[in-house]
Amino acid sequence: MVMSKTLIKICGITSIEQAVQIANLGPNAIGIISVDESPRYISPEKKKAIFSTLKDLYPNIERVSVVKNTPIDSIIQNFLGEPNETIIQLHGDEDIDYCKELKQKIPNIGIWKAFRIKDKKDLNKIKIYENFIDAILLDSWNKETYGGSGKKIDQKYLEDLSFSKPWWLAGGVSKEWIEEIAKKIKPCGVDISSGVEISPGIKDIDKIDLVIKEVKKY
Repeated sequence: MVMSKTLIKICGITSIEQAVQIANLGPNAIGIISVDESPRYISPEKKKAIFSTLKDLYPNIERVSVVKNTPIDSIIQNFLGEPNETIIQLHGDEDIDYCKELKQKIPNIGIWKAFRIKDKKDLNKIKIYENFIDAILLDSWNKETYGGSGKKIDQKYLEDLSFSKPWWLAGGVSKEWIEEIAKKIKPCGVDISSGVEISPGIKDIDKIDLVIKEVKKY
């Protein structure tokens, strides 16, 4: 049996124009990188403009802000008033106490936690987080970057996974890998960035169209 209704997130968007074009193709979530050392980083002002546009035109698409080791007070300040994000994705070394405190302070915002998987031991560390987050994202381990490397997790660590929260697969996801993901790995969603890019932050809209259609086949 293959997975059904697999969710799709396109991450690393850097312009309103591309955000609207991508949203029109029907993903479930669109992500923006708020990590300043990332080549896909954009300013808070630009992020706000993109998410505000998506909120108005495509309110059912999750708007995901990707952060890394950001002080909780800084995140809270961003949520004074009415936030444009619907999800905060933690992509650093945030511990359980951090996740618990953040969840308490912004209970109406979804919290996703990314885990970089180098070996089986990394998977065993996830369970204790499950009560304090809304979704799990598995990404490949890379000593040079915390994400967006385009490298896959070793597939032997991905089969027959079971979590109490939805989990997303990131790291090297491309159209060519979708069938195998659907039949053998069966995540709740796939998170795609570098696999559909012309250059960091500049997406290939035709590739995104093809990969979304490929995912929806299953």
